[in-house]
Amino acid sequence: MTRALATIALGVALGLLGALFGIGALDVPAVAFVVVGGLSLTWVWVASRGADVTRELDVRSAVEDDPVPARLLVRARLPLPGGAIFDPLLEEPVELAAGSRSAELTTTVRFPHRGRLLLTAPNLVLRDPLELARRVVRGSGTHELLVLPRISPVIAGSRGSDAGRSGGAAALLAATASEVDGLRPYREGTPAARIHWQALARGAGLMERRLRSDGDARPLVVLDARGAESEDALDAAVRAAASLCDAFARLGGCALLLPGERRATTVGEDLAAWPAAHVRLAVVSGGAGTPPPALGAAGARRGPLLYVAARTIDRLPPSAQTVTRGSTTLVVPGALPDRDAAFTVAGCSGYAIATRSVEVSAA
Repeated sequence: MTRALATIALGVALGLLGALFGIGALDVPAVAFVVVGGLSLTWVWVASRGADVTRELDVRSAVEDDPVPARLLVRARLPLPGGAIFDPLLEEPVELAAGSRSAELTTTVRFPHRGRLLLTAPNLVLRDPLELARRVVRGSGTHELLVLPRISPVIAGSRGSDAGRSGGAAALLAATASEVDGLRPYREGTPAARIHWQALARGAGLMERRLRSDGDARPLVVLDARGAESEDALDAAVRAAASLCDAFARLGGCALLLPGERRATTVGEDLAAWPAAHVRLAVVSGGAGTPPPALGAAGARRGPLLYVAARTIDRLPPSAQTVTRGSTTLVVPGALPDRDAAFTVAGCSGYAIATRSVEVSAA
């Protein structure tokens, strides 16, 4: 409102100056400045009294980088003098045409980082065409959104060849997922790596390998969020843990152990427990005081162990030495020099460690 008031003050000053010195030519501009400033001030103020801007989001959670539709609605009782919509979801303000009473903007936004987001309400900034008067209308529509870590494919081999992208990853996961316990009729959606092609060749029809459901034979995915060199490294480790858990679950089931949890979560083939596990992965933090994984609570297991660290280490911590009698894999952000990765996933690399000669560190 400062410019409008200054314009009115200038008109008053010109009028007083003309009356003091008897300069009639100043009367017209004096009246014009007062009228223009007054009209601008009144139009913006009156229009703002019946105006509102709201944001609509149809979701309360979204996966990283997935498109999320959002709508911004502007409603007013009187024609608006013009202005712009400001919203944290918009890269830049959206201008409003003068004279409109309503506006609707549909946009698509993406969230590149996981976690809880508090989206403040949008604002409507009204201003007259001459930009003499300006008023901010606080909108409604504060939203809390949970951004879940995205799921990435597991690529077999350190070079990520085409074979690894197409079928090598599934074969690698199936080989370590669990122990085979017979065959059963094929169910739609079963990964190709579990189809028993020999039975089909013998004329027995399409069959799939049935994996043991013993809890301790399932792969155990452990996330160690301590000592991350950056937020990007922590996010990569969380994405890797989420991707491995999702892949193993679809191949027969697995267990997931997160920082601060005293008990591993079993994610079965039906993925019933996966949504809750996905939410907990979204809010994993790696700041000071992050507890180490409670591997002692996992007990002795027969299935594979995949230890996902948020920092670049080349050895397992001592607590992981006696967790399993199965295969052991260390997963770290980036890559370790002079070592061939068994697979890559979400910007991390997995390295197989011999079961009977586990390397340990003092971490």
